[in-house]
Amino acid sequence: MSNKLIVILGPTASGKSELAVKLAKKFSGEIVSVDSRQVYKGMDIGTAKVTKKERQGILHYLLDVSSPKRRFTVAQYQKLALKAIKKIQKKNKIPFLVGGSGFYIQAVVDGIVIPKVKPNWNLRRGLEKKSAPELFEMLKKLDPQRSKTIEKKNKRRLIRAIEIAKELGTVPSLSLPHPRFEVLMLGIKKSPEELREKIRERLLKRLKIGMVAEVKKLRKSGLSWSRLEEFGLEYRFIAQYLQKKINYQEMVEKIQKESEHFAKRQMTWFKRDKRIRWIKNYSEAENLLKKFL
Repeated sequence: MSNKLIVILGPTASGKSELAVKLAKKFSGEIVSVDSRQVYKGMDIGTAKVTKKERQGILHYLLDVSSPKRRFTVAQYQKLALKAIKKIQKKNKIPFLVGGSGFYIQAVVDGIVIPKVKPNWNLRRGLEKKSAPELFEMLKKLDPQRSKTIEKKNKRRLIRAIEIAKELGTVPSLSLPHPRFEVLMLGIKKSPEELREKIRERLLKRLKIGMVAEVKKLRKSGLSWSRLEEFGLEYRFIAQYLQKKINYQEMVEKIQKESEHFAKRQMTWFKRDKRIRWIKNYSEAENLLKKFL
């Protein structure tokens, strides 16, 4: 049984799912999604989850594995992803790890040992009162390394990182001494203009097919406004719009702008990994895969 793993990554809206399905069909593969929000049930349009039709019969793992009412951690993700990869390998198929969550990819590929730090509720209550920029400054002093890769506006992640840093001194990213897999990492390269256009196109399409209605439904199912906002990007601004804090046009512009910033942060994270081979199209990917396999 081969221990080869193919990773397909890239910024948001760069076309990872589509490319992965095509490659998995060609090379007898199955796909493990690596997306910190697609693990949640009922969050389909907002997370641009690959639809049944788009999957074209290729098995996808780690979609819809948790209720959005519960927190799903990177440690839980790591455990389930490794299990899924084993399952795919047992069938003599090629596992494809596909998505844009850099830290989650690293957790699987490099086997980062995730710190088991219990929630410190007293600390959290105090931190809750601070703004995201204040939390970011705190983290920067405590753990400059982690501050380079974290979503600056995601209060929940910032609080968790501060909690770990206070408990352990820094947020460790302990990797395994020996690589777990033989890995080929492919990154989809798009120019900023191209990406901006793709983000725009996808945003308008998702609004048309009911992204706002999806957030209303999640709210009805018992998610608080603050929990919805924690999911960031689309969910944050649609929640603000539904609370009449911003108008429709502002909502669209904010999602667009924030998605562009998010793509930039993803690229900053990916650029540090020298193993990634950047590709422009399907045939480049296909050639690299043929050599690798």
